[in-house]
Amino acid sequence: MARKSKSKLSELYLEENKDQIYENALAEIQSFELPLGTTLRSVYDDQPNAHQRFMEKLDACIRNHDREIEKMCNFHHQGFVDAITELLKVRADAEKLKVQVTDTNRRLQDAGKEVIAQTEEIIRCRVQQRNITTVVEKLQLCLPVLEMYSKLKEQMNVKRYYSALKTMEQLENQYLPRVSQYRFCQIMIENLPKLREEIKEISMSDLKDFLESIRKHSDRIGETAMKQAQQQKTFSTALQKQNNVNYGRNMHLSRNRILESKNEITLKRTFEEDDEHEEEVLTAQDLVDFSPVYRCLHIYSVLGDGEIFENYYRKQRRKQARLVLQPQSSMHETVEGYRRYFSQIVGFFVVEDHILHVTQGLVTRTYTDELWNMALSKIIAVLRTHSSYCSDPDLVLELKNLIVVFADTLQGYGFPVNRLFDLLFEIRDQYNETLLKKWSGLFRDIFEADNYSPIPVANEEEYKIVISKFPFQDPELDKQSFPKKLPMSQSVPQIYIQVKEFIYASLKFSESLHRSSTEIDDMLRKSTNLLLTRTLSSCLQNLIKKPHIGLTELVQIIINTTHLEQACKYLEDFISNITNISQVTVHTARLYGLSTFKDARHAAEGEIYTKLNQKIDEFIQIADYDWTMSESDGRASGYLMDLINFLRSTFQVFTHLPGKVAQTACMSACQHLSMSLMQMLLDSELRQISMGAIQQFNLDVIQCELFASSEPVPGFQGDTLQLAFIDLRQLLDLFMVWDWSTYLADYGQATSKYLRVNPSTALTLLEKMKDSSKKNNIFAQFRKNDRDKQKLIETVVKQLRSLVNGMSQHT
Repeated sequence: MARKSKSKLSELYLEENKDQIYENALAEIQSFELPLGTTLRSVYDDQPNAHQRFMEKLDACIRNHDREIEKMCNFHHQGFVDAITELLKVRADAEKLKVQVTDTNRRLQDAGKEVIAQTEEIIRCRVQQRNITTVVEKLQLCLPVLEMYSKLKEQMNVKRYYSALKTMEQLENQYLPRVSQYRFCQIMIENLPKLREEIKEISMSDLKDFLESIRKHSDRIGETAMKQAQQQKTFSTALQKQNNVNYGRNMHLSRNRILESKNEITLKRTFEEDDEHEEEVLTAQDLVDFSPVYRCLHIYSVLGDGEIFENYYRKQRRKQARLVLQPQSSMHETVEGYRRYFSQIVGFFVVEDHILHVTQGLVTRTYTDELWNMALSKIIAVLRTHSSYCSDPDLVLELKNLIVVFADTLQGYGFPVNRLFDLLFEIRDQYNETLLKKWSGLFRDIFEADNYSPIPVANEEEYKIVISKFPFQDPELDKQSFPKKLPMSQSVPQIYIQVKEFIYASLKFSESLHRSSTEIDDMLRKSTNLLLTRTLSSCLQNLIKKPHIGLTELVQIIINTTHLEQACKYLEDFISNITNISQVTVHTARLYGLSTFKDARHAAEGEIYTKLNQKIDEFIQIADYDWTMSESDGRASGYLMDLINFLRSTFQVFTHLPGKVAQTACMSACQHLSMSLMQMLLDSELRQISMGAIQQFNLDVIQCELFASSEPVPGFQGDTLQLAFIDLRQLLDLFMVWDWSTYLADYGQATSKYLRVNPSTALTLLEKMKDSSKKNNIFAQFRKNDRDKQKLIETVVKQLRSLVNGMSQHT
């Protein structure tokens, strides 16, 4: 029971729960809360009959609502009927009211049309006024922008590009941001970069024109700068020479007067030229407008491309520098070619120096120094090459002066030029070479024009003229009365003058080299030594070797070189007076003229010996002996007497020569004559000699010995000169006396009478006599003593041959 009652209670509880669920579902449906899916799912998720029961509950609910609606309608029906009745009554009045309202509205509309029109006009005016106010406000913002843009255009038109860039900067930073919403502003913003590029292109074009302009005007700028530097230096030098009253004080008077007059004329001319051109002095700014480069630099700096501009400018200038440093192929032919070359280089670096000092960063000192070092190396190479072609010393001197002015000009602008002055020392050597060539021609002309005879002076005036040109002193000659002759020939004072002129010419190159007086003195002495030891020495040697120079000329040449040698000390004094350097200075070089003239004198002496021997040979060649004669003519040969007379007259000319020279020449001539006569006897082509020929030959040798003993040249001791013929004398005595027994017996002894007779010589001559005897068949007709003599000759020949063979074996 209890279980049954519990089950019933459970069922009742479930039923109540289900009813409650259905009630909740209906309440949710009536509340129109969506979605209803969850509600309906709770209904259908229960027992299988839940749907039917839910529908039953739903129908019951619907019936309840219908009953409530019906009750409500029944309650309000009477009121509704009364309201309809009331509305029908008001209908007629409403129609009347509608007519009245329509009429009133029509009249009101007609009356309000004018007000509406005026109101619309007022509204339109108010809108216009507002728009005008707005426009004015906007224009007030835009007008400054437009004014700045207009200003920009105007600046572009008048080429004020730097100002235009500043205006652009103001537009971009201040004005355009205020009106950036307007289309014209966008157009302006788009145009500004184009304008900047246009300004860059225009300024770059101006820069290119500027670069082209300075390239064309570089030579004019350089010429002006060099002229100013030269005028300043000339003025300073002239003042210094004017103040230095001791300059050249001890020079020769005539030369001093010439130099002083030249200095005065130069100084006067310098002052006059300075006065004339004082107002015409131009600077680089006067010749070239530098504004394009300033403007372009500022423009690129403002645009932030300053580094690009600097690189472009330096690159272009480097290219121009290479063009300027490239010389013309014919530059070395004229001084104008060098002057144009230097002017262009100076103009280039004057412009760079100006740019360096008026701009900041475009050109730096490091850049200019690097550029100058590059240019200096090229300049030195060019000058080395082209100066080597110069053969005219005047052109080399003008080149040196141009290099000095060139160096001084650039040094004034702060460029180091020490290497240029070092180059001048190289060119100085070349200048000396050209001078030596020129003076070689002058010396040759002097020697060709000389008559090689002593200088005649008729009176005191002529004598003073000569000694004013050449330092000659001879107390013995001074005691003689006029007219008289000076020992040297005309070439001596001329050579001395030319040596001094050479020193002056060499001094011209040494000036302005920024060297001390000691260095200049050393340079002058070295160049003069070259002139003496090489040029003058070579000219003298060539002169001595010329065929037309005879013995008289050679004697005069020896006398001339003696006087020139004595004049060397005066040349040293001359150089010391020019440089104001005392000869006692430790480092002072000495002139080598002494050795030069000694060598020339020795060469002339040797040539005298040679020509004497040649002359002797000429006489010997005309000798015409009859080697088969039976007896002599009883007198010496004519050719020999002519030869002796020639030697006597020649040696009389040698009185002006130093004693040893004349003695050596005389001894050499006698020895050569003796050797020539000996060779004549021993000539292999001479097959036979008669005793008569030997006797005639002996007469000629006797004349030679008489000539030697007559002392043709003073100073020989005893019979020294006669010893030159001792070989011939002993040989001839041997054959004339026929003293073979003595010869053979005393042979090899120091006390031998025929000590100088060589067995081979005696054998040769004896065989020639033997052959002559056989050919004439004389001995066959002789008496017994003659046959004995023939046998004796054969015996002597055998003994001589044994002596000769013994000598050869001993050797």
